[in-house]
Amino acid sequence: MRIRLQIAYDGTAYCGFQCQTNGVAVQDLVNQACTELFKTPIKTIGASRTDAGVHAEGNVAVFDAETRIDPSKIAFALNARLPEDIRIVKSDRVPDDWHPRFQSTIKTYEYRILNRVHPDPLSRHTEMHYYYPLDEKKMNEAAAFIEGEHDFASFCAAGYSSKTTVRTIYACRVIREGERVTIRITGNGFLYNMVRIIAGTLLEVGGGKYPPEHVKEILEAKNRSAAGPTAIAKGLVLMRIVYPEDAGREMQEVSES
Repeated sequence: MRIRLQIAYDGTAYCGFQCQTNGVAVQDLVNQACTELFKTPIKTIGASRTDAGVHAEGNVAVFDAETRIDPSKIAFALNARLPEDIRIVKSDRVPDDWHPRFQSTIKTYEYRILNRVHPDPLSRHTEMHYYYPLDEKKMNEAAAFIEGEHDFASFCAAGYSSKTTVRTIYACRVIREGERVTIRITGNGFLYNMVRIIAGTLLEVGGGKYPPEHVKEILEAKNRSAAGPTAIAKGLVLMRIVYPEDAGREMQEVSES
């Protein structure tokens, strides 16, 4: 049977989600836990790679195994074999041909910023610290230009090859709660470092480097050098990946937010 996992993790200690040769990845430990549980080599297939230091609340992976364990109970068995910074939030059975990547999905990311003079030692791994005042209203005005279908070449890491740099962003919002500012972005797909470059650009707007409408000019330039810096990895969280069977409900929630 094919089992789907929803995985949450603090990415601080890992070189990303996907197995690599240059360090320990989240997927390495998930594979190891599955192999120990089912007593046969297991290799999961992940939905999103996520870079070193990036976190997740809702990444997705699947694997195949012959077992009598109730699929919903597999999460408990795997969590007993995983370190505390990786947790299986949910496990369930999906059709044998269900693939986490080769589907039309809706992804939501958050970029989290602590906006005050001094850093918070308790959130040092999960938030970007930004010393100077931020104008979240101007950031929201700029974020509105990000929404819709655009060529996001300006917001793609230089040298990255993709068949197309056109993506659709359903919502891009900037929310302040006291000293914390969150950039929440939902779309049908993202280019390499796209969310972090958008975050870096919105930070420059919020810090007063240029007006919100300049984001439109950045999009039109279709050149990475036109956009702001790539924000550091630790502020980024993959919140959820929504598949076609739940897409209608997700779009309703996005439109209401």
